[in-house]
Amino acid sequence: MRVIAVLLVIGLVGAGIVGALSALGGGSGSSKSSSGPAPTTSPQPGSSSPPTPELAPFYGQRLAWSPCGDFECSSLTVPVDYRDPSGDTVHLALLKDPADDPATRIGSLVVNPGGPGVPGTNYATQGTAAFRQPLLDHYDVVGFDPRGTGSSDPVDCLSDAQLDDYLAVDPVPDDAAEAADLVDEYDTFWQGCADRSDDLVGHLTTVEAARDLDVLRSALGEATLTYLGASYGTKLGATYADLFPDRVGRFVLDGAVDVSLDARASSLAQATGFETALRSYVQNCLDGTDPCFLGGTLEEGLTRIKEFLVRVDAEPLATDDGDRVLREGNAFYGIVLPLYSRDYWSILSQALRAGFSGDGSTLLRLSDAYASRNADGSYADNSMEALAVISCLDDPYAVTPAQVPAQLPAFEQASPTFGDVFAWGLTGCAGIREHATERDRTITAAGAAPIVVIGTTRDPATPYAGAVHLAHQLDSGVLVSRDGDGHTAYNTGNACIDDAVERYLIEGTVPQDGLRC
Repeated sequence: MRVIAVLLVIGLVGAGIVGALSALGGGSGSSKSSSGPAPTTSPQPGSSSPPTPELAPFYGQRLAWSPCGDFECSSLTVPVDYRDPSGDTVHLALLKDPADDPATRIGSLVVNPGGPGVPGTNYATQGTAAFRQPLLDHYDVVGFDPRGTGSSDPVDCLSDAQLDDYLAVDPVPDDAAEAADLVDEYDTFWQGCADRSDDLVGHLTTVEAARDLDVLRSALGEATLTYLGASYGTKLGATYADLFPDRVGRFVLDGAVDVSLDARASSLAQATGFETALRSYVQNCLDGTDPCFLGGTLEEGLTRIKEFLVRVDAEPLATDDGDRVLREGNAFYGIVLPLYSRDYWSILSQALRAGFSGDGSTLLRLSDAYASRNADGSYADNSMEALAVISCLDDPYAVTPAQVPAQLPAFEQASPTFGDVFAWGLTGCAGIREHATERDRTITAAGAAPIVVIGTTRDPATPYAGAVHLAHQLDSGVLVSRDGDGHTAYNTGNACIDDAVERYLIEGTVPQDGLRC
């Protein structure tokens, strides 16, 4: 999941990190039995059976795939409101990367990179940057843009210039005037969502996206869904499993979210996760052969980064991007993005060295990459807007600025560096104009086939404890742990994890519950 300084959390995984940063350079436990039969290469009996008669027109769809570059594209029609299937519909964008070895093709692997708000079609195009060759050989990798994201009737709340201001706003107001500015940004955002988007904006919950997943499964001709979800995609997958346990095939949830937590508890956990990742980054600097530019001790390094953010708040830094300056909100994003992958800690060091010298250019570019902002000032997708809408529809919990001081002690204890940012982020949903028609569920997925849940011990965005809890919450959860840094585990260089994931998805061999890699 990706964190938003002025709001909540959003996911950025695997290939998403590669895409965002490449331009910058830069156990023991009982074994569970195998899942049901592997998906086949042709439509399976019962794949078109709808959960209710009213949904039959949607479950009878046949996808018309057409070439789009090196891939195949199509669209899927789903109801805007599942309570009224005869009402308005929305078309979801689909992209398929056909199996590289058709002779050994198993079926369709539906993938989701997280968010909420990140387009899944882009994820499916990433090839070996996101998926290893064994999966690409045996599966059609199918990505979809969830409703309201990417090319699936994207929700729109702000102009590009307004989104620039929204992301740069001071995430930690110092006085009543700055707090009022923050509230004004939220009001502008939520009013913009109402003014600039259609009625779909009130139907962007995770539950509704999970219902869409089942329509997609049917359209792909699969009796059960084979799924690889990362970050927030684990919440989407777990929600699907709870709604349709008999349709769960081979499921892998990587970088798992604790779906039992409310918005405040999730934010507190993520604050802890990013503090843990930052400490690991600083310690790595200290352990190097050269003197660490951050200081001589772990606490000195953390303090210097915190004091840097305070200085940027007081006096934004000049950049090489025209009249743009680096403000505290952008500086925060610029620091947290490289924490998603250990491979990019060197870029963070370059950015901080420049920032300490008064040049905010690299941190601003990192912030822009985080938000999918193009060099010309446009945005490549609506992920930052969709994040807010989906998150706040799922859980509209919010506090007022006057209530934030009472939250600060817990958050600053969890994260002395970033805690105040996360505490103020709790105000973000206060102005939402829409009310969800589908609420989050208590998730157990009783009756589902084994679901593999993966956690990384020093994952900043989805802390390891979330994977442990989700594996326990799911009746058929199988916990696999990666000892390491960065967000998510599959295809990050850990052979043990890769083997466990691929043997399950390709052969149906369920990993040992409690496997540690």
